[in-house]
Amino acid sequence: MIQSTMTLLSPMLSATLLTVASIKAIFFIDVVTAAIGITILVVFLHVPERVGAGEAEEGEEAEEGEEAEEASYFSDLRAGIAYIAERGFLKAFFLFNAVFFTFMGPMEFLTPLQIARRFGDEVWRLSAIEVAFSIGMLVGGLLMAYWGGFANRLYSMALAIFIFGACTVVLGLPPRFTTYVVLTGVAGFVVPLFNTPATVMLQERVDEAYLGRIFGLHTMIASSLMPLSMLVYGPLADVISIERLLVGTGAVLILQGVLMLVNRPLRQAGRPMLASATD
Repeated sequence: MIQSTMTLLSPMLSATLLTVASIKAIFFIDVVTAAIGITILVVFLHVPERVGAGEAEEGEEAEEGEEAEEASYFSDLRAGIAYIAERGFLKAFFLFNAVFFTFMGPMEFLTPLQIARRFGDEVWRLSAIEVAFSIGMLVGGLLMAYWGGFANRLYSMALAIFIFGACTVVLGLPPRFTTYVVLTGVAGFVVPLFNTPATVMLQERVDEAYLGRIFGLHTMIASSLMPLSMLVYGPLADVISIERLLVGTGAVLILQGVLMLVNRPLRQAGRPMLASATD
């Protein structure tokens, strides 16, 4: 909800600043706020030391006198990958996540270009879809805080991906601008329906000693695949219409939402802990 609020306020503030300042001056704000954020982390955040990647394995105690493995980014990365490889539901979870973040690229990055080409490049139009997406995320976050999603967390995740894919397909038709804004808001609304149960499922199913490493890999996939996918989608947008790209990637996401439901390890992992223990 906090993230949604920030993404709601940011485009509104940016659109306002564009009327009184240059784009270069606005970009420089990012430098200043980053410096403030880094300063806060360095001065006020104190993270306790944690166990190295090789020191905790299924509750076994390290032998006396054994040297602790030096904690490093790459050792944690290797430990996280090895942990995923040994568990079927995590392999399926990360595979579906990789597909999701790859094929949502056009929806995330090409829609402003589509609007500029089809409806016009006025600032208020581009700001409207950003605000609509953020409002949708905020409302979706409120719903998940109140409701919590289906008992089987996978159902909420699959439904979210299915709706997101359907919205992507319809945006590729494309509708009138008002409908376009509404569909963008619906796409933002289902994001918490995916993120919240996915996060809780990992917290429930992953050993505490590996939880940080698994979340780190999840963040790495989410933050890298979408931008990297634009190396393909960007040039394609000058050869193939954005509308076709949206319809094609949206169809893949709809199919993914269906395939997730028939994946047995994921269905098992999505069940409440007590229900899974009795199966």
